[in-house]
Amino acid sequence: MSDLRVGFGYLRRGQRWAFGHFRWYAFGLVPALIAFLLYAAALTALAFRADDIASWATPFADDWSTFWREALRIVSAVLLWAVGLALAVLTFTAVTLLIGDPFYEKLSEEVEKAEGHCPPGPDQSWWVGLWRSLCDSLYVLFRALLFTVPLFLLGFVPVAGQTVAPVLGFCVSGYFLTVELTSVAMQRRGIPVRERLRLVRARRSLALGFGVPLVLGFLLPFLAVLLTPGAVAGAALLVRDVVDGPGAAVPRSAQASDAPEGEAVAADAGVRVPDAGPRTSEPPSGS
Repeated sequence: MSDLRVGFGYLRRGQRWAFGHFRWYAFGLVPALIAFLLYAAALTALAFRADDIASWATPFADDWSTFWREALRIVSAVLLWAVGLALAVLTFTAVTLLIGDPFYEKLSEEVEKAEGHCPPGPDQSWWVGLWRSLCDSLYVLFRALLFTVPLFLLGFVPVAGQTVAPVLGFCVSGYFLTVELTSVAMQRRGIPVRERLRLVRARRSLALGFGVPLVLGFLLPFLAVLLTPGAVAGAALLVRDVVDGPGAAVPRSAQASDAPEGEAVAADAGVRVPDAGPRTSEPPSGS
């Protein structure tokens, strides 16, 4: 429970930071609004076509009695739209980050500067960074789908499909939402996607405490747009403690090499190099 509260604390601090810096908050609303309009259009189209898709996917029910055939197809249509909504939640942040990559990179940098230090990002062109972000997002989405498909099938199981499946679905969505949001600050530190997953997996409860409330908020109209800038800010604060905080381990990929230049970078970032399990310090008492 402690890590769950800490994770929620980072989310709360991020929202407070965003609303307290309105210029940057408005700056971060633009890509989230664009992504929201795209997803709203897609989900509306899916809602209108769900019945036809359900009928096409269940030809074996054509000879059933009218009641059972219609019941199966209504349930299938509802589940199809629910899966579409779950995928929208899972991919909303990734698509928003891709659309607004320069927006959120700048917003995340401002958060870290306000906290005292912002690590220099990798020396690469905008197109290279965008391509890398796209590849990383697809990799994370693939990992998320490994959980989403079994949960979809679990939805057909009586009782468990109406109780256990939704709870697990929110947890999976929240976990991978945290992975996506923390990617902005972790990419700036040169941490590859597999290492990011390892770091978040090591603090699973913290990731759930940060991501699940955000997923629940994203279910409400327009709230996803309003919360995204603060979520990016909160993720930057979370990464500062998980990766750079006292006693936190530097991922293998980001550790200093034998070259003096690498040691200087690590020292400048205030990061410890010894191999230790990743853990975070408690956020300041103001969280």
